[in-house]
Amino acid sequence: MKLAKLLDIDHILLDMKASEHWPAILELVDFLSENGDIPGDCREGILTALQEREEQVSTGIGSGVAIPHTFSDTLEKVVAVFGRSKDGIDFEALDCAPVHFIILFIVPRKDYHLHLRTLAAIAKMFTNCEVRRKLGTAECRDEILAILDPKPVLIGQD
Repeated sequence: MKLAKLLDIDHILLDMKASEHWPAILELVDFLSENGDIPGDCREGILTALQEREEQVSTGIGSGVAIPHTFSDTLEKVVAVFGRSKDGIDFEALDCAPVHFIILFIVPRKDYHLHLRTLAAIAKMFTNCEVRRKLGTAECRDEILAILDPKPVLIGQD
């Protein structure tokens, strides 16, 4: 699953305000809740599930990237949000480096298989240091979306 298929322009935060691990997750969940992507009565359950997941091991995978994620019994489709922190967030990442890019997603429990494919696709994309560099310097949400969903260049076509 491509990350860009989960995101649209309205699910990108260019400048996160949070500077710590849990407040960053709260900021992203509140964003989804305010956007109507998470029903208000599901917010607390999703936060609890995310917190339980983070207590097992941080979802800071290294190289400035974190992928907090959980399941939901109430959502019908995958919901995702991309947040960028220019200053970096101490996310207790595997490499102890600050996190600059957070992709939080929630998968309907019935679509468990999407969870692993989505994690793998995100991790693979962010192993590319050029992708991370471009995301760090992007000036608008359109630019971020274009980096996350690069269009193939067709040779020999005008």
